[in-house]
Amino acid sequence: MKQLLVFIRKEFYHVFRDRRTLLILFGLPTAQIMLFGYALSSEVKNINLAVVDFSKDIATQQIITKIQSSSYFNLQQSVLSYADMERAFREGKIRAAIIFPTGFNDDLRHVNKAQIQIIADASDPNTATTITNYLTGIIGDYQQQINAAAALPYQIQTETRMLYNPDMNGSLNFIPGVLALILMIVCTTLTSVSIVREKELGTMEVLLVSPFKPILVLIAKAVPYLVLSLLDFALILVLAVFVLDVPVRGSVVLLFAESTLFIICCLSLGLLISNITASQQVAMLASMMGMMLPTILFTGFMFPLENMPLPLQLVSNIVPSRWYYLIVKAIMLKGLGFGAVWKETVVLIGMAIGLLGISLKNFNIRLA
Repeated sequence: MKQLLVFIRKEFYHVFRDRRTLLILFGLPTAQIMLFGYALSSEVKNINLAVVDFSKDIATQQIITKIQSSSYFNLQQSVLSYADMERAFREGKIRAAIIFPTGFNDDLRHVNKAQIQIIADASDPNTATTITNYLTGIIGDYQQQINAAAALPYQIQTETRMLYNPDMNGSLNFIPGVLALILMIVCTTLTSVSIVREKELGTMEVLLVSPFKPILVLIAKAVPYLVLSLLDFALILVLAVFVLDVPVRGSVVLLFAESTLFIICCLSLGLLISNITASQQVAMLASMMGMMLPTILFTGFMFPLENMPLPLQLVSNIVPSRWYYLIVKAIMLKGLGFGAVWKETVVLIGMAIGLLGISLKNFNIRLA
């Protein structure tokens, strides 16, 4: 028994001395519970909302004030026309709009009945439904408030319109997110073992003494995976269009070009992982597990980024799939062109160049 206790104590010492084990035991669960606790929320907050007020009377101002006092909405500067509102939707500045027709207060006071139109971006059906429910609830509260002092009940009818996805098809939101997730994990994993495999097989010396420059070695490693990844993307796109009835409303050429850029970014990340790891197992674990969780959490297709604390929103900016997801939604679902996605494109180009540069630098160090 005494020997057993001594042996157990020795094992405890081993565990306490191994920082990686302690990190897995305590650090990983702590980080996960904090991330899931802050990131996973079905509530939608900080919604950018536009108001088109053709009436500008006391009733519309009272309703707008109630919306402003809500923690769910960020009221944008009031737009003056339908054209301004549609432009704001296309540019992604707003996710919903509320429209008051001319003579809203007069209709409400004299006819006891008035109408309000609510327009929401339904490329994300769940969020659009939540937004319309919030607005309908606020308008219902206002109706109850004025009915308390009225002899005849007032009726405010809300008309809801869902932009980009009137049928509320959940696949329209799901497919762009899954596309980003699959390409991110597959492309990163493919290249993450390309260089480290040479180290394990002992053929790295052949590369070191070859006349190729490091940048050419990296390109030669990445090109086959780029071609295979594009074929993979084409297969997913065909399945999405012909099996799941997800339309491509924008340019297919632009979608392929943007996807190529995203794949290059993922391949560069895989090469970086391959350069800094010592075995294929570690490289695959880092690429699959390390990329899956950030992609699911910080891309925005499963959990609204607006709900997250500011530090997590800042972290989401360094996840390439977040920007690719916005591009795919804009092209596939909204039918927008390059003018609507050029900022996201610039971010992906910067990430690809940065990751490739860091990979090249690490490769040069190993050559030295």
